[in-house]
Amino acid sequence: MVGLTEMNVTYITLDGHVEIEKYRYVYFVLIFTCYSLILSSNTIVFSLIVIHKNLHEPMYIFIAALLMNSMLFSTAIYPKLMIDFLSEKQRIAFPVCLLQSFLFYSLSCSEFLLLAAMAYDRYVSICKPLKYQIIMRKTTVIILLFLAWFVPACYVLVPFAKFANLKLCSFTLKGIFCNNFVIYLFCFVSRALVIYGLVGLFNISLLPMIFILFSYSMILIVAYRSCGDVRKKATQTCLPHLLVLINYSCLLTYDTVIVRLEADISKTVRFVMTMQIIMCSPLFNPIIYGLKMKEIYKHLKRLFCCGRGKSTKQHHCQKIQDLFHDDSNIRRMWKDIQMITDYNTSSPR
Repeated sequence: MVGLTEMNVTYITLDGHVEIEKYRYVYFVLIFTCYSLILSSNTIVFSLIVIHKNLHEPMYIFIAALLMNSMLFSTAIYPKLMIDFLSEKQRIAFPVCLLQSFLFYSLSCSEFLLLAAMAYDRYVSICKPLKYQIIMRKTTVIILLFLAWFVPACYVLVPFAKFANLKLCSFTLKGIFCNNFVIYLFCFVSRALVIYGLVGLFNISLLPMIFILFSYSMILIVAYRSCGDVRKKATQTCLPHLLVLINYSCLLTYDTVIVRLEADISKTVRFVMTMQIIMCSPLFNPIIYGLKMKEIYKHLKRLFCCGRGKSTKQHHCQKIQDLFHDDSNIRRMWKDIQMITDYNTSSPR
């Protein structure tokens, strides 16, 4: 149904909730707990990367950007969702609905581009270690971060600017927040907008995914041909990225493919799948990177264990281990060795 306020604002009814009258408080506690965990866990890992200088490497900067993207993504959905669970009527103003849908798809596409930037960073680090400092400069990192947020925002903004002027024929959305189902609210959507959406989906989602798979394939080939230490390093740094990519890709496939095909899915299954989309990735990202990335896990362990029982000797040993586990120090050592080798080769006997 359509609702008109004193300001003549059109409201959209969110019809994707399942037995909300019976389980509204269960839903609220679940979402509130999940949102609190997302904010706290992402903030802790993000703060560790910002505070500790040995984590000021491109790989960790991209991880921090990904975690911040997850927090923005969750903030665009969770507060409104909690309000709806406690409200008698689950509805949203049409302009706010468009804004929420814009943020949902813009930040979702940004996640793919950030994962692609991380894959490129790992490719250069493992496959071209001597050129890493030249390629992955501070300027390069800033440009990649800017493009990861700016390009999806521009792509997604165009159709939503058009949507704002289209006539509505339906005022009921088959979802718990504004997503792909928004297009079914309009009386008519031009073929040009549909084609634009498919091209944008290919450029911002599928192309980065193909690039990521290509980068990790090259890394695996180089690691397979190298010594055990290189294979171990490749596994430690690439496995978390692949886990995040697989998890996010599988969940987003539901929203971008099944919803567009208008598949005959029960309301309960649609509700569960939508909840997984908004919960799994933002919640699992800090857990995966916090436990699988050795340097981040080391700082997490120090944070929660407070360094109790460590002697001075153990402290110095840890410093030496940090020196050799730091990627930048290893690359610097390899560069010095290469320079000495070149000098000895070129010098007259």
